Amino acid sequence: MFILKKYALPNVAHFRKISRTARLSSDELVVHRDSADNNETTPFEFTEANMTRLNAIIKNYPEGSKRSAMGAALDLVQRQMGWVPISAMHKVSEILGVPRMRVYEYSTFYTMVKRSFKGKYHVKVCTTTPCMIMGSDIILQAAEQACGCKAGHVSPDGLFGVDEVQCAGACANAPVLVVEDDYYEDVTVCDVEEIICTIRNGGIPQAGPRSGRFAAEPSCGLTSLCNEPPKPGHGVQPALLKK
Repeated sequence: MFILKKYALPNVAHFRKISRTARLSSDELVVHRDSADNNETTPFEFTEANMTRLNAIIKNYPEGSKRSAMGAALDLVQRQMGWVPISAMHKVSEILGVPRMRVYEYSTFYTMVKRSFKGKYHVKVCTTTPCMIMGSDIILQAAEQACGCKAGHVSPDGLFGVDEVQCAGACANAPVLVVEDDYYEDVTVCDVEEIICTIRNGGIPQAGPRSGRFAAEPSCGLTSLCNEPPKPGHGVQPALLKK
């Protein structure tokens, strides 16, 4: 039998204070609140060309499976408007014949769906571990300065929006800057300034690695597969080579 004894607690002031980083939380990804430019009455209709594209995509799926075209439909909305207002979600729901909730679920789960205006050019800086090790914090600061706005905001002229993202999927080419569909890899502060300046002046920067290497090849040069590969039949038993 254990006997619990009462002990006097030491002075609370002697306790070591435990601190932790601030909790980062936002309801932006899962909650919709009507605003002047994003509500059920926000004008949206697919252009004739995009409606033709969507109908062609829907035909790729069996009868009764139009909901499978939801991702493509929302992507067309985003390419047409630059983002996806709730009125466009309702239009997609109507065309595909699915409950609005299904479109809400998709739009709030996949962060690629921009549910608010992110600028004409959405600049995303990856800060996941490989990019962080390669200095993504400096790259983010350079992007904010070049675009004229802090991460999570849009520049006063509406041209750029900057966001910090987690894993752009090009870890071997860290650090990575993504603008819309174009990936700029192995970037430096000077690269960021040149990319943003080129876009601001109406140009199209060359996408891909900025270090001169091809794709994701080793930055130190080839370390394997440096010689001519063996011919067919190399290492095969002679008996198996007989006709």
